[in-house]
Amino acid sequence: MTGVALAVAGAYGVFLLYTSAVFAWRGIGVSPRVDGARRGRARSLGAWLAEAGLGGVQPLEFVAVSAVLLVLGAGLAFALFGGPLPAIALGAFAATAPIASYRSRRQRRRDAARDSWPRMLEEVRLLTGSLGRSIPNALFEVGRNGPEEMRRAFVDGHREWLVSTDFARTIGVLKAKLADPTADAACETLLVAHEVGGSDVDRRLAALVEDRIADVQGRKDARARQAGVRFARRFTLFVPLGMALAGLSIGDGRSAYQSALGQAAVVVGIGTVVACWLWAGRIMQLPEEERVFAE
Repeated sequence: MTGVALAVAGAYGVFLLYTSAVFAWRGIGVSPRVDGARRGRARSLGAWLAEAGLGGVQPLEFVAVSAVLLVLGAGLAFALFGGPLPAIALGAFAATAPIASYRSRRQRRRDAARDSWPRMLEEVRLLTGSLGRSIPNALFEVGRNGPEEMRRAFVDGHREWLVSTDFARTIGVLKAKLADPTADAACETLLVAHEVGGSDVDRRLAALVEDRIADVQGRKDARARQAGVRFARRFTLFVPLGMALAGLSIGDGRSAYQSALGQAAVVVGIGTVVACWLWAGRIMQLPEEERVFAE
């Protein structure tokens, strides 16, 4: 049995030496798929942050902020309830605050892009039709006067255009920086119009402007109808917190939370609040466009 084990170990060692020399694989696994998956996850998190306009934030920094909030939330819960279970539950909930902030920031960024693109495309249409500008020059001229959060992307795209004069490559840079479904559709339409040319460009841009205006107006109407419900949703967090604080001054106060039954009740309450908050957000969520042209 020992001989078989040594033979297997020796064969595997030869395999590792061969794959290291021939394929430049590293590690002791049978393939580099684990490292590739990690890099894929890192890229996904980086793209996730870029969609919120946080492209300069490192994924490790994002995780570190979540960890700090977990500790602070757990410390606050322990100070209030004096038990480990509520501290763990509330700390885990507090750690999701950066994710909620990301979602809110991404939504605001996408809303700003949706509101801006119809006007920007109409200006591109006028510059290319009435003034005879090329599509790339018209696009970057309009982008320089666009929303503040989009200007940096247009500056980087314009720099790429000046260096390479390759509009397809420039559009790739612009889409990566904007990281928005509306921008993807608009940029791809402009790219096709630039490559095909002809007298049909104005009609295509007009159709795209009309489509974007209809989408923006529909979303504004839906959000206006949800305004009261969104305001009421905030009470899902504030009312239970106020009741918990009021409970500290009633009866045994903090000591009542330290019993096994009290801790279990607090954990169930926190879980119910989180579930209601997520459920309410889920049913009010509007359909989001997917980045079908993302690279």
